[in-house]
Amino acid sequence: MNYALNIVWNPSEGIDLGFFMVRYYSLMFVVAFGLGWYIMKNIYNREGISIEKLDKLFIYTVVATLLGARLGHVIFYQSELFHEDPLSILLPISTKPSLHFTGFAGLASHGAAIAIIIVMFYYSTKVVHKPMLWILDRIVIPVASGAIFVRLGNFFNSEIIGKPTTEDSFMAMKFIRGEEYNGPLGERAVMAKTQINNANEAYNALAHDPQYADFLASFPYRYPAQLYEAMGYVLVFAILFYMYWKTDARNKAGLLFGTFLLLLWTVRFFVEYVKESQGGFENYPIFAALSTGQWLSIPFIIAGLYFMFRPKKMV
Repeated sequence: MNYALNIVWNPSEGIDLGFFMVRYYSLMFVVAFGLGWYIMKNIYNREGISIEKLDKLFIYTVVATLLGARLGHVIFYQSELFHEDPLSILLPISTKPSLHFTGFAGLASHGAAIAIIIVMFYYSTKVVHKPMLWILDRIVIPVASGAIFVRLGNFFNSEIIGKPTTEDSFMAMKFIRGEEYNGPLGERAVMAKTQINNANEAYNALAHDPQYADFLASFPYRYPAQLYEAMGYVLVFAILFYMYWKTDARNKAGLLFGTFLLLLWTVRFFVEYVKESQGGFENYPIFAALSTGQWLSIPFIIAGLYFMFRPKKMV
């Protein structure tokens, strides 16, 4: 049985305005932060907190997310950069094999989560003057919504792709651009780019030109792991949104925060089973039983259970 959703996935890089390319990945980040600001605006209005304090929260969250995600990726997945290419850690460049522009790539959600929690400690004590759990219980709602769009951005970028699967798997896809980074098939994908100067034209040729039909047939169908994760985060966001607006959960310190940690990282843990390895310390035999993403998710899940079931103090 073949599902109608099985497709060859080869999107453009973004929206070409002629003088500027609006990349889908960047656009998804803009949507994530913009929607997050709107959600928190409504929460602050309900709580009677000034919008001026919301603007500071927005700035702190953006910086913490990007900086924490980048450092998290390097620490957990690509630590060799500290001695091989330190400039590439925080700058959109690489010096290997020669100096070239790369854009900001390589972001880890675990690092972003840790950075946001640290920054919220400062914000709660120095800006909003509320208990730390008060802000954490509220910030997790827009963070959950933002996670949806970040994974959609990964999907548009054909990155963090799933493991190979059969053609009749639900939503199985061939990631044309994604295969460039996956071993021997990736090397073969680059072959077409040596014949066609423009990279986008090369990818389009692989997807549509009859002369590459046999080549395309060799590409495996893969799980769209990014979409699975995004769909899981939709459910996490919906639950947190309902709990805040329709129940008294917002008055129980740590309940929303704990629910977020448990649900979001549980989704991440199980989706990791269908993701291609992203490296990290799973390459060491002692950690080989689980992926790096799964090992990093376990402490968050345990913390979530703690905050959900510990005695609640009313806010």
